[in-house]
Amino acid sequence: MFILLLVVVFCTWNCNVILYGIHQGVGQIKIVHEAKPLDEVLADPAFPDSSKAKLRLIQEIKKFAVDSLGIFESKNYTSLYDQHGEPIMYVITACDPFAFKPYEWHFSFLGKFTYKGHFKKERAEDDLNELKAEGYDTELGTAKAYSTLGWFKDPILSGMLTSPPGSLARLIIHELTHGTLYIKDSVTYNENLATFVGDQGAILFLKHKYGVESKEMKDYLGNIADIERFSAHILSGMKEMEQLYASVDFQHLAIADKRKEKRERIQKIMAAADTLPFYNKKKFAEIFSTKFEINNNFFLTYVMYRNEQNLFEAEFRNKFHSNFKAYLKYLKSKYATL
Repeated sequence: MFILLLVVVFCTWNCNVILYGIHQGVGQIKIVHEAKPLDEVLADPAFPDSSKAKLRLIQEIKKFAVDSLGIFESKNYTSLYDQHGEPIMYVITACDPFAFKPYEWHFSFLGKFTYKGHFKKERAEDDLNELKAEGYDTELGTAKAYSTLGWFKDPILSGMLTSPPGSLARLIIHELTHGTLYIKDSVTYNENLATFVGDQGAILFLKHKYGVESKEMKDYLGNIADIERFSAHILSGMKEMEQLYASVDFQHLAIADKRKEKRERIQKIMAAADTLPFYNKKKFAEIFSTKFEINNNFFLTYVMYRNEQNLFEAEFRNKFHSNFKAYLKYLKSKYATL
């Protein structure tokens, strides 16, 4: 799901950027150093057969992405990093509490980002607490995967091996897309594009490997329909929140009353979402739990990954007549990775 925010050490214009780049570099080098070649893992009799099957499936997905979709060839996913049950990265986001204006980090030639990743949870929490103290809505999340945009050889992460075939294909193709297409200062476009390629590429892979009527395909299409249905509801709710924030009455409220009105409106939006006809509602159990805090960052996540899907869909269907390889070739001619 998220691009690794690696910052080169020679960014001497900012001490914090230098320190961040060093910490990220050390963390990435540790992962590369500790990752084991797949041949070694597959030859290990102690490694579970079910996990070996997932490793082989990832190799099939990658080959399909390169040969049949047009994703650039790379040495990614030829090794395995054991996460030991821990998240690979902690990701922080921040936003104005009464407007959908995300906090931005600036990193040299990489450009602007609306999220920041840390390999160490305590470093993410330190950054998060500073932003909270400044009054921002904040969120601390974790990443299932990331892309180094070809700077390092990205390993398979052990946490990936629990994903079903469709979700795994979507994840792998999404991350490989970042190494094929990347636009500076366009996080939302990059993530929406990788989401579209991942979603559609996974459908083509499942059709190729399992068939249109397979359980793998039906489960995947059902889950994608759930995501699209829920995303549409959240994006619609975001427009409602924007109208609230912009209203004259809201502007004249005291801060405490603004927070109360905001909280109540979000609760109504989420209560309505709870009634949507899901294929697999269990996938959203955490979001509907009372422990899950929803603020402006939550809505912006769906902008980052889902808000432009209709634009890609229209271009794909109308201009390229659903020829995916032709569409990706066009995109590669228009944009290039770093």
